[in-house]
Amino acid sequence: MEREYMDYDVVIVGAGPAGLAAAIRLRQLSAESGHEVSVCVLEKGSEVGAHILSGAVLEPRALNELIPDWKEKGAPLNVPVKHEKFLMLTERRSLSIPIWMLPSQTKNHGNYIVSLGNVCRWMAEQAEALGAEIYPGFAASEVLFDDQGRVAGVATNDLGVSKDGSQKDSYQPGMELRAKYTFFAEGCRGSLSKQLEQRFDLRRDAQHQTYGIGLKELWELDPSQHQEGLVLHSSGWPMDNSTWGGSFIYHLDNNQAYVGFVIGLDYENPHLSPFDELQRFKHHPAIAPMLKGGRRISYGARALNEGGLQSIPQLAFPGGALIGCSAGFLNVPKIKGSHTAMKTGMLAAEAAHAALAGGDEGYGRLEAYPQAFEKSWVHQELHAARNLRPAAAKWGMKLGMLYGGFDLKLLGGKAPWTLAHHKPDHECLKPADKMPKIDYPKPDGVISFDKLSSVFISNTNHEEDQPVHLRLGDESIPIEKNLPEFDEPAQRYCPAGVYEVVREDDGSNPRFVINAQNCVHCKTCDIKDPRQNINWTTPEGGGGPNYPNM
Repeated sequence: MEREYMDYDVVIVGAGPAGLAAAIRLRQLSAESGHEVSVCVLEKGSEVGAHILSGAVLEPRALNELIPDWKEKGAPLNVPVKHEKFLMLTERRSLSIPIWMLPSQTKNHGNYIVSLGNVCRWMAEQAEALGAEIYPGFAASEVLFDDQGRVAGVATNDLGVSKDGSQKDSYQPGMELRAKYTFFAEGCRGSLSKQLEQRFDLRRDAQHQTYGIGLKELWELDPSQHQEGLVLHSSGWPMDNSTWGGSFIYHLDNNQAYVGFVIGLDYENPHLSPFDELQRFKHHPAIAPMLKGGRRISYGARALNEGGLQSIPQLAFPGGALIGCSAGFLNVPKIKGSHTAMKTGMLAAEAAHAALAGGDEGYGRLEAYPQAFEKSWVHQELHAARNLRPAAAKWGMKLGMLYGGFDLKLLGGKAPWTLAHHKPDHECLKPADKMPKIDYPKPDGVISFDKLSSVFISNTNHEEDQPVHLRLGDESIPIEKNLPEFDEPAQRYCPAGVYEVVREDDGSNPRFVINAQNCVHCKTCDIKDPRQNINWTTPEGGGGPNYPNM
């Protein structure tokens, strides 16, 4: 069956902050200039916001520029930050660091504690009201190229394909969304963005990206433990000095709070389990009383870019551009990337609209977009923040944070040097027999939990009779190479119990099992697998988590 197609001026892959900001700005410019630019946004989640996961404290700078009257329009920014705390933890004790001692980039005055998923739902309403078309439940699985090799749009994946690749009665071929320009706003480690980086050699002038994994739970607290507008961060335990990581706890309204942990994926110990680190963190004496009497409502996990300015690839290529976290604009000291993602979506939109209004039919490289980025406040932010993450990788957490205070607070981020990143995350693991095993306590079902019950409350669902979207380049590697050398770390770095090594009762005949139906689309496996043997691809549209209020 031939694929049907639809033509647009601009197709945007991903209805996150960057993609929606781009759609809104394109339609605003259409109305302001009279030059109509048609816009289509594809979203793989079952609805806009279903796959959105962030801390999230939102800096409204980009939103102020995009929609100055967002308050009047009912944007769900309802909880301004009122109080801030920063704790240094040892296993049993905590030390509160005065906020005035911290660099200004880490402070949150004027920011809002939000559900980023709800913010995106609201942004989608604004985009549609301006005339953009948004299609949730459709996963872009293929980049289209024209005869000259430029990007010409994307195609969605075929529906109704069984595990063995045969067509079911419900089979429908994917649809082509053709465009003069295509924006890739897939978020961190996007599957199509990864292909484009390779095809167009977009990293030729950039360092490799480095990543973290963020795990997050939504809690309803005992009212006596809730402090609306509180932002609490911690560093130290349970991480050792060689492992980048820290916590966040953000108190929303309605007695709710986000509780989460971020761990750098350049960690060395293959026995480390990010999920279990979050669970034992919650039992710290400074944290557990806050959760006592509360209940956990939801759970999720997502990889995040931590490479900063040094790791940003070429942003434009023939027929398209990378925006938001597809390129990696997270500000590590701020632990924020939504405002920078939105701004880069706006910059790309302005470049594309100007090109199309000037008669360009999509054959340019949108050079105005990277040029505008280099002159923007996003570039200024990332330039100031550029040395913190590589300093921690180079000298450890303690010295790295001291360096960060020197660079950011005393020098204002204007040091005349730029530190290089450590080796890629997947090369950082050390052999399992050279590293200490970690004895994680069993979950108590009250404050700490297991992976499967956590996946259950993420509302993750996949059509079971479909091709496995987690693909191995070589099926022998997990057991023959990763297991003897690293005790197959996929069993632990996956925060959703997707990967298992299953044995007979006597411990013989180990087999590698992929429970793809558990996947929360965090992309950690695609990043951390030591031999880069796992390739995350898009499942059927609508599959994956369905995050409420996350």
